[in-house]
Amino acid sequence: MPGNTGTEYGIYYFRKSITLNAKPSTFKVHVSADNRYKLYVNGQLVSIGPARGDNYSWNYETVDLAPYLKSGNNTVAALVFNEAQFRPVAQVSFRTGFMLQGATAAEDIINTNKTWKCTNEKAYLPYPGWFPIAASKGEIVDMNKLITGWKTTDFDDSKWTAAEELFEALPKGRGDGFGWMLMPSLLPQMELTDQRISTLRKATGINVPAGFPKAKVAITVPPNTVVKLLLDQDTLTNAYLNLAFSGGKGSSITMRYAETLYEKRTEGRRRKGNRDEVEGKDFLGRADSVISNGKEGQAFTTLYWRTFRYIQVTIRTGEMPLTINDLYGTFTGYPFRLKAKLNSGDEELKSILDIGWRTARLCAIETYFDCPYYEQLQYIGDTRIQALVSYYNAGNDTLARNAINQIDGSRLPEGVTQSRWPSNGNQVIPGFSLWYIGMLHDYWMYRNDESFIKGKLAGERAILGFFEQYQQADGSLKDVPFWTFADWVNGHGWDGGNAPKGADGSSSVLDLQLLYAYEWGAEMEAKLGMPAYSDLYRKKADQLKQTIRKKYWSEEQQLFAETSERTSFSQHANTLAILTDVAPEKTWQALGNKIMNDSKLAQCSIYFKYYMHLALAKAGFGDQYLSWLDVWRDNIKLGLSTWAEEPDPQVSRSDCHAWGASPNIEVYRTLLGIDSDAPGFQKVKITPHLGKITNISGTIPHPNGNIDVAYSYTGTKWNITIDLPQKITGTFVWKGKDHQLKQGKNSFIL
Repeated sequence: MPGNTGTEYGIYYFRKSITLNAKPSTFKVHVSADNRYKLYVNGQLVSIGPARGDNYSWNYETVDLAPYLKSGNNTVAALVFNEAQFRPVAQVSFRTGFMLQGATAAEDIINTNKTWKCTNEKAYLPYPGWFPIAASKGEIVDMNKLITGWKTTDFDDSKWTAAEELFEALPKGRGDGFGWMLMPSLLPQMELTDQRISTLRKATGINVPAGFPKAKVAITVPPNTVVKLLLDQDTLTNAYLNLAFSGGKGSSITMRYAETLYEKRTEGRRRKGNRDEVEGKDFLGRADSVISNGKEGQAFTTLYWRTFRYIQVTIRTGEMPLTINDLYGTFTGYPFRLKAKLNSGDEELKSILDIGWRTARLCAIETYFDCPYYEQLQYIGDTRIQALVSYYNAGNDTLARNAINQIDGSRLPEGVTQSRWPSNGNQVIPGFSLWYIGMLHDYWMYRNDESFIKGKLAGERAILGFFEQYQQADGSLKDVPFWTFADWVNGHGWDGGNAPKGADGSSSVLDLQLLYAYEWGAEMEAKLGMPAYSDLYRKKADQLKQTIRKKYWSEEQQLFAETSERTSFSQHANTLAILTDVAPEKTWQALGNKIMNDSKLAQCSIYFKYYMHLALAKAGFGDQYLSWLDVWRDNIKLGLSTWAEEPDPQVSRSDCHAWGASPNIEVYRTLLGIDSDAPGFQKVKITPHLGKITNISGTIPHPNGNIDVAYSYTGTKWNITIDLPQKITGTFVWKGKDHQLKQGKNSFIL
């Protein structure tokens, strides 16, 4: 937009009309913008983007416009917006800009240049206030100022100005890297599915017609009236909100969005109570607001999607009545398709999987992120678990590859990664860099794509090189900088997510994470990288293992301590001791019992229970798996439709944190027993932990097809069938005895 600095808040329209002699069979273009765009052809929405990245890897989408074009006159139009200082923390920006380029010479007629027209939309203002803390702002839209019809072919743009050319948009590696280093997005377009709002919970100031809002039912608000409607989606969702209305010149319509309602404040953090209950509670949440111009057929759609279970609609009319013609959402998310199946008579377990899948979907759009409502940031600790949910439930690794690329590109000169990326602000959690090495190892084991991981080993070496700077002569870490977050733990000497450190600056939790990463690194280097690195990491791992045993083992408590003073103990340290084999196998049972039953230990949150459950299954307690799910049962009892972030869901900030979706891995990997036993999932190991279950079956997607298992007890014998994809073999472990598996169907009566 001419005269625009590119750094201020603004909404801009760009359009160009072209004449085609015939409808083309294909018409591919590359398109991108800063911050974001919505692309239309002849009034139809065809693309939203770009997928979030950073200036060093700025995404562009490739879109075929042919289905939307026709013989004769056509208009391609784009809405581009820059939220400037109000943009989400996850949104990186160079300056406002828009690019569209034909994929071949046949489409060059549409390239962005001075033949495009543009204008600045003056109807928008950012909604005042600072809520939520890291996600995008709401909007105030004055329909009296809004330009309408600009997407269509017959719109008169003669008074619009010619667009200004900034500089040539170049792919990464071409040119000096100024501006945006353009990369083709790995991702498909996000899902867009219309979604009716389920329930009207309250209405004041009006009698609402039957059927609203589940059905398209008009509501007319009389003049000089204030109306409040409390709407309930019944489950949390991510959606663009769509509002159609007429009349009511000067009337305002404000929509507030919330995950839940809050109990009246007494002291400390507000409690949420049961999420299904609304009486006597306060509504707190972000907002959008629209001012009516009084005309018929007005329409508003949010620039970006909103997260909500509850919507509070406040309507204030002036001298004219206002009619709400429709109000609904358009759900959006990464287009995952659930392929895993569980057949069980346990309805509670199926409900846990349903809620976990919803949680995982709401935390995955153009990146994985911790939570959709508050932050929308791709944290490594969360993302490792989310990627495994994607592998086990959808058999999809595209978003995981995107995440690995982005995290790898976030590394600082010291070698450590950012804790979350993309982001317009720095944050470093060194332990998350170690979990990133775990992400690489997971991908290597579960997805058949060795070359992708081979290309990431330089980053793994850089991370381990960073930690080497802080290792003492015995291998133990001392005074690791930045935020050494490990888990949200209440009390027990933990502070702000940091495990206790001893007087010498060391922590067993961080030492054990480093050991784990050395073990993963050694395995990957031996097969994909350099044997010298594998040997080095094995030596460092062996040294660190001996140091941890000597430094942190308490003979008195028969536990691994958190510090060399051996005065504080946690589930975390002992979990990691089992997983890394620091704890000798003969001690696993005793340690497992203490992890499960010693309430004096610092307790794992819903996040770190993923690792704790892995350790308990390894220690031989897998048959007790269903008894470990009480925190998820408590969430259900409180009416949550997704999993809360923190140990106490009554005061948890976020009601939707995908790190809590780990049962969507564990039910298939621990209970049904299906796991990878070789890189690329080219061998399978199936070790079920059924406990008291006597009839259950399930399916997970595999890079070569599906893996199906079925277990049925007749009263005297077990009938077991295991169906493996082509070219896949493995081992079935039943009561400590190995049975070989071949490709195709395997049957056992045991």
